[in-house]
Amino acid sequence: MFNKRLVLPIFIIVLLAFETARPIVLGALSDAFFQVSVFVAATLLIYYFLVDKIPQLNLNYLSAKSPILEIIMASILGALPGCGGAIIVVTQFTKKQASFASVVAVLTATMGDAAFLLLAKEPLTAVIIITMGVGVGIASGVAVHLIHKPDFCVPQRVNKVEEEALHVSRAFSISRKVWKLCLLPSLVIALAIAFNFDMAPFENIIIWLGAILCLFAVSVWALSSKGVSYKDITCEEGECDPPSKLTRVLQDTHFVTAWVVASFLLYELSTAYLGLDLAMWFKDYAIYAPLVAILVGLLPGCGPQIVVTTLYLQGVVPFSALAANAVANDGDALFPAIALAPRAALFATFYSAVPAFIVGYGLFYFSLG
Repeated sequence: MFNKRLVLPIFIIVLLAFETARPIVLGALSDAFFQVSVFVAATLLIYYFLVDKIPQLNLNYLSAKSPILEIIMASILGALPGCGGAIIVVTQFTKKQASFASVVAVLTATMGDAAFLLLAKEPLTAVIIITMGVGVGIASGVAVHLIHKPDFCVPQRVNKVEEEALHVSRAFSISRKVWKLCLLPSLVIALAIAFNFDMAPFENIIIWLGAILCLFAVSVWALSSKGVSYKDITCEEGECDPPSKLTRVLQDTHFVTAWVVASFLLYELSTAYLGLDLAMWFKDYAIYAPLVAILVGLLPGCGPQIVVTTLYLQGVVPFSALAANAVANDGDALFPAIALAPRAALFATFYSAVPAFIVGYGLFYFSLG
């Protein structure tokens, strides 16, 4: 089977062969690396090395004390950047250790890997979105608790889904050495660019360096999976063997980089060759922005959600669309839910779309006012 992940690096290399497209592609790759990848890698390093492994909390204990406490804890777990907290709650639900209300709460609260991107670029916005996610998650969970019994949609028989342990490839081993060598200097350059230092004398060097390192990261991402299924493309890698925090950081960085590059290229090429001004389109048809963001949020996996966050950071989509997507998206946690409890996944997705619609359009009309 063909590795579909290879489409992106091959597409980039083909574009670089065309002289007219080369400046656009080089600029997009360099911007993606120095404006996103470097900050995401630094943020992930801080996150994974300061935050211990999420404890395997048995939400049954909290539920016995108070169903509301269980829902609050589920929302907090969902608010943690990445999908780990949400996957824990979904897994416990299939084991009858968590209620359906807690599943809705955690899936509503989670922003998935897009949270890392937002934290790296606009930390204050990220805090606002995460806090909002917790509040909306709790409210949604309580509402569902009043409607459904705790065991609603619990699968009677669970077929265990075996995840194949990821063995680090040779390309990934090389990437570890490259990142160890380049991260600190790249961070210095990225900060200099962010604080508007005069980098004009080094502009060409910076563009080529960023483009080469970005293409390298995308290529390693492409070679780190079989890339056969939809999940392989839109979901981050599983646990590596042996486990390693640095490997986890680089896996997530490569994943986010690949989707950001795809977003940048989509935006730049559509503007340059199709004359399509996405920012103007969303301005002219702003009323549809939250709805489009919600529909993207219903797609499983973090990849499509990173596209929405990237477009927000580029000033293409409004804050109301970002907020709607953050509430609607279920991240990678939807994959185990679909595999182990498909009926619960369907209902939970619907229930997360309702508050997303309310939040998105509430913020949209508030901004008009």
